[in-house]
Amino acid sequence: MGTVRTRSLPLFRKVRDFHDADRIRALGLYPYFRPISSAQDTEVLMDGRKVIMMGSNSYLGLTNHPEVKEAVKRATDKYGSGCAGSRFLNGTLDIHLELEEQLAELVQKEAAVLYSTGFQTNLGVISALVGKDEYVITDREDHASIVDGCRLCFGEFSRFGHNDMQALEARLRECPPDAGKLIVVDGVFSMTGDIADLPGIAGLAEEHGAAVMVDDAHAIGVLGRGGAGTCAHFGLTGKVQLIMGTFSKSLASLGGFVASDRDTIEYLKHRSRALIFSASISPPNAAAVLAALRIMRREPERIQRLWRNTRLMMEGLRKLGFDTGASQTPIIPVYVGDMMVCFKMCKRLDQEGVFVNPVVPPAVGPNDALLRVSLMATHTEAQIEFALKKVEKVGKELHVI
Repeated sequence: MGTVRTRSLPLFRKVRDFHDADRIRALGLYPYFRPISSAQDTEVLMDGRKVIMMGSNSYLGLTNHPEVKEAVKRATDKYGSGCAGSRFLNGTLDIHLELEEQLAELVQKEAAVLYSTGFQTNLGVISALVGKDEYVITDREDHASIVDGCRLCFGEFSRFGHNDMQALEARLRECPPDAGKLIVVDGVFSMTGDIADLPGIAGLAEEHGAAVMVDDAHAIGVLGRGGAGTCAHFGLTGKVQLIMGTFSKSLASLGGFVASDRDTIEYLKHRSRALIFSASISPPNAAAVLAALRIMRREPERIQRLWRNTRLMMEGLRKLGFDTGASQTPIIPVYVGDMMVCFKMCKRLDQEGVFVNPVVPPAVGPNDALLRVSLMATHTEAQIEFALKKVEKVGKELHVI
């Protein structure tokens, strides 16, 4: 097989100089792209070993649910494996329209539109809505997809300190009073597990004539009545113009959506490049989400179990002396501090049969490396107790506690 030489080309200088991953591999501590050979469940197979999964975003434990899998099979039999086109042209199916209606109803908005991924949703919405001489303002801990959506837009982009309402107000005051302004925040912050100060944000937005967009990727199926998310949690759905969500967490699939009033959704359908120029969400993916929504509505006890498990893990970690920051949700950061200690702890936990995710600079500050633990409704008390014992053992071994 022929290979095109890249080493001598200036463009690839950065590639030649990239050795970060190799350095960690040489120490035997590389924690990324770990292959799993089973379903994404509370227990997974890795290298033939059973490992307790404490790093999944499947909050309701539905990715391996028989009803979801059966819905995927039926949709594949009826529609095939894909749509072979964008929603704008040949790729709109009746199952897409049904799902959009269900999602709009869930978050109590007039309409919704699907995107192929959650990342594309943020890229497509922000870049389409914020134009020249307009402003988009985000929390410093917002997801990378929000940041990249802001970079793609033609407006002015600024950020405020994490959940700092004084800083947000200062940013709003810097904008011309009559200019278009959009505030975008995560409902639940994906690394630290705390919740946006939506009451403060909504109040400032109203005062300064700004719109609000909430990314509820980690809040759908977790917060609010029936798992409707952050806006429902605070009773502020009517004060938030755009609610975005993804399917790869509680809803057991892949894709994303945004919900708003009908006029805004109609505008996005005809102006959002990430929607118009991307292939449709596949029929099996859409069917999986519809099945997950049915189960979520039918079995509210799943959310109750998720929160019971969250309390067990949170209380257990804090009792052992770990710093879990300001987390209020099933995303629990275990602060380690030093990056190499974080990698070592992740590796040792893997060896002890517990899967967690390391979060290191630049995703966090220089001395703020953490292990991201996340709970599922389907974790058993025995699995949580096992994980806590192993975290205690490794934490003491590496002098974290």
